[in-house]
Amino acid sequence: MSITAEQQELAGTVRAVLAKHGDSAAMRRGLEAERGYDEQLWKLLCEQVGVAALAIPEEFGGVGVGLVESLLVVEELGRTLSAPPMLGSAVLGVQALLLAGDAEANERLLPEVAEGVRTLALCWAGPSGWDAFGVRAEGETVSGTAHYVLDGAYAETLLVLTADGLYEVDGAAEGVTRTVVPTMDPTRRLTTIEFASAPARALGTVDLPRLREIAWAAVTAEQLGAAERCLDMTVEYSKSRVQFGRPIGSFQALKHRMADMYVLVESTRSVAYLAISELANGTAEAIDVASARIHATTTLNSVVSETVQLHGGIAITWEHDAHLFFKRAHGDAQLFGTPARPLARPA
Repeated sequence: MSITAEQQELAGTVRAVLAKHGDSAAMRRGLEAERGYDEQLWKLLCEQVGVAALAIPEEFGGVGVGLVESLLVVEELGRTLSAPPMLGSAVLGVQALLLAGDAEANERLLPEVAEGVRTLALCWAGPSGWDAFGVRAEGETVSGTAHYVLDGAYAETLLVLTADGLYEVDGAAEGVTRTVVPTMDPTRRLTTIEFASAPARALGTVDLPRLREIAWAAVTAEQLGAAERCLDMTVEYSKSRVQFGRPIGSFQALKHRMADMYVLVESTRSVAYLAISELANGTAEAIDVASARIHATTTLNSVVSETVQLHGGIAITWEHDAHLFFKRAHGDAQLFGTPARPLARPA
């Protein structure tokens, strides 16, 4: 994918806003906030940049530029470990609604999502992950338990994915019980939501393979942003850390390790952008998105491990962000499941 000047400007604008208002200190303040992220930063991104409206068609109150731009924002958020309702609501929730194709629901819900004042939570996974539905439809109600729900603790609208299609449930409806679950990654909160004959409105069927590919592509973009930030942190530290009277970055062995990190990041960028572009254009093959997902996971795990090692003892202290990237890497590796292996393409 060739990034256009407009897309570069969008990514640059988001990065500038995050650099000014979403630095490490702001991210850590967000961890202690009620929702687990900096609500003022999210409001700023929605009002001044319009990030939540990017993939929403103009007829539903959005900007309508498409999926690529939304995932460029997800990539930038990955660099900062910020976890506002971009991935869960403005990407997955919006795409699920659009795939269901209920015009009335889209007209009613998406304008407020575009403004950043309504949050959607996609309730999908069963106890063993995203290969099975956790909730079942029973006439005009839904019952069961959705696991690992992003933004589920506070979302006003719950989009429940079942074997019979997508259903809308009011977050304040009777029969809905939410429980925030402990996670290894403190930068992203996950919720378990129980439905006990909760009233639900059918929205239509969803192309599940495409929704899964969108989820994988979004996580791939986030992993790319996190890996690039880890590389930048490591190079910067190697220039300032002095050992034996020399910056450690001048030692050939460390140069080689950082060069390998760079190759991993840039190869991930190539395969991720290709998969995202083809997915947005409707020309993607499942194997392309799956390959990008697997490569991005390998890259982030490798790069963040090198980051921890090359930062020495400070990388495992609470005050440094390296351990948070390490935990995000392991969380992202499992998020929305993993493609089946092997992925060899016939010659």
